Amino acid sequence: MGLYREDDKLLPIVLRSSERDRELVARNLDLLQIRPLLSTRSVPLSQVTSSIETSWRDPFIFRYNRNRTISAQGVPRGLATDLQEDVRAGIEAIELPPGYALMWDGEDRSSRDAQRSLIPGVAPALVVMALVIVALFNNYRQPLIILCIVPFALIGVVVGLLVTRQPLGFVAILGAMSLSGMMVKNAVVLLDEINTLKKAGQREYDAVVNAAVARLRPVLLAAGTTVLGVIPLLADVFWVSLAVVIMFGLAIGSVITMILVPVLYAIFYRVKPSSSPGRERTAAS
Repeated sequence: MGLYREDDKLLPIVLRSSERDRELVARNLDLLQIRPLLSTRSVPLSQVTSSIETSWRDPFIFRYNRNRTISAQGVPRGLATDLQEDVRAGIEAIELPPGYALMWDGEDRSSRDAQRSLIPGVAPALVVMALVIVALFNNYRQPLIILCIVPFALIGVVVGLLVTRQPLGFVAILGAMSLSGMMVKNAVVLLDEINTLKKAGQREYDAVVNAAVARLRPVLLAAGTTVLGVIPLLADVFWVSLAVVIMFGLAIGSVITMILVPVLYAIFYRVKPSSSPGRERTAAS
């Protein structure tokens, strides 16, 4: 019969009979007064019916995809994914009658839909990233080195998720995609320094070693600032998995990058150690 405003909410005002009156009507249906269409006088319901029987019926029928549905739901205290894993085996072990089926909905379905929505954008992102790297170095071997480095970030990701017991959900996958860009950046910085030292006149072996030494501090400091920057997210239930992925993946991945990039560069370009000055004098004599 009206609306009541409370802050920014509108609450409906409903008029209904008292509980005692409702119970009396339910017990005395035969006395319920009805009025024929062509009359102005009302008569009891018992005068126009042979018998009155009552039975319980479900007032609401919920359907999903045109099938009748019974929903069991609750509000979790904490991360829904962790709580779901605790009860999944017991619920799925329930024997259902013929014609019945069990389906997980809610946050589980939302997480699966969100993960599937990332797949169409992965391929174009990889293609654009590869084109940028190839255009930057103007060859194919150095981009191959960078692409070989990116999968090693999964070592830190797996370690972090296992140590902190966080699920590999949508937010964690989002963090892993961001982590791949950070790994590419570290490898690009190191390879660019190698090319710069080679143009300055250094031998390939010396350029690889000196570039790794020169870029070790900047890469580790950049990784350290990023790790420290995501620490506040550890207190957030929703973003904690992203923080764990970036922290462990970047910390371990940066160390692997500084070791593996020079090794792969030496393998791809067949770089051999430079001869020492003593050996050169002996060979000359």
